[in-house]
Amino acid sequence: MTSQTPPWSTHLLDLGPETVRKRFRPGADGEAAREWRALTLLDRYAPGLAPRPLARADGVVTMSRLPGVPLRGGALTPERLDALAGAVDRLLRAVPAEVAARLPARRWDVPHTVAAIRARAGAAPPPADPEQRRALAEGLRWLAVAEPDLRAYGLATRPVLGQADGNLANFLWDGADVRLVDFEDSGRSDRPYELAELLEHVSAWVHPGAVLDGAELVARFGLSAAESRRLLVCRRLFALLWLVLLGAGPAGLRDNPPDTVSRQAARLRALLG
Repeated sequence: MTSQTPPWSTHLLDLGPETVRKRFRPGADGEAAREWRALTLLDRYAPGLAPRPLARADGVVTMSRLPGVPLRGGALTPERLDALAGAVDRLLRAVPAEVAARLPARRWDVPHTVAAIRARAGAAPPPADPEQRRALAEGLRWLAVAEPDLRAYGLATRPVLGQADGNLANFLWDGADVRLVDFEDSGRSDRPYELAELLEHVSAWVHPGAVLDGAELVARFGLSAAESRRLLVCRRLFALLWLVLLGAGPAGLRDNPPDTVSRQAARLRALLG
């Protein structure tokens, strides 16, 4: 097997011709259990959408290896967008609501994200750039008002198994279909929240020529009016999170074009209206 360590990850991948061994580091906060649980559920309710779970022991999850190349950084043609939407829709419909309701909340749910935003914004000096500073201030004021509704809706809507990682690198295109990998943060979520994370992940817009068309993707889901409202407020939340992560996070998050943080600030302000 060959080994690869994704940047800023909590695991090491041993890649074989037909299998992948994902070795989680000590202190990985239950990520191996989350990965195994999600893969087991999807193998039952949506076989073929994600790797098949093969074995789990001592912080190592062994799974089947899927074909395909990551969508991140590649042109998101209508064909690929259809396949991406189909895969995400299948994921969010696969696990029965009564089963999803018993899952632990996904990592980076509303309480986790709100706490992280406030902690990081409070610990970092104000941005030197006035537009970034203005976007952050507007975002924090919005959050103070919106937090109760953000929390309440998530408790009232139909629960789903959420992947909890919108990085387009986790969506593999094989020329016909898209399959999903990386479920170490997965858990109970709701459909608009998962779509919002996908739309606002930095991987969806930072690469020239490989920008995810949010309106085109959302149009493929037929959201209700309530889900559309939820989607907007969740997109605002994730855009604010990315602003504090990109502006004050570890250097790896800043390995992007020099104007990434400024563009993120503009995205947030546009979403805030």
